[in-house]
Amino acid sequence: MKSGSPEKYDYEYVRNGTANIFMASEFKAGKRVTRVTKRRTMKDFALFVKMLDDEEYPDVEVVILVMDNLSTHKEKALYETFTKDEAERILNKIEFHYTLKHASWLNAAEIEINVMDTECTDRRIGDTQRLV
Repeated sequence: MKSGSPEKYDYEYVRNGTANIFMASEFKAGKRVTRVTKRRTMKDFALFVKMLDDEEYPDVEVVILVMDNLSTHKEKALYETFTKDEAERILNKIEFHYTLKHASWLNAAEIEINVMDTECTDRRIGDTQRLV
């Protein structure tokens, strides 16, 4: 280092992994359901949908899921994860509604995600247990 020059420090970010957060929001009721997974696979999505059906909304006739067109967000995910009978049992109650790329529902979804960002994901979280 040259005399008279300021000392320089360098910092390199160490990434310790990532996590996926599935979120379902019932806007009028003020309800938000999340599930943290290590990945974002078809199986992870199918398990989230089953959890919504069995645990969060067991007594309703229809659950309408409005979502983007991500490749894992398909009925096929349930058929590949569960038996045909189980997939059909779940799908009897679930309706998938896919949005256009620039649909107005994204505003509501982005608000929900922003709330999560503001509350907890605006910083590094050390492990998935804490994220849950």
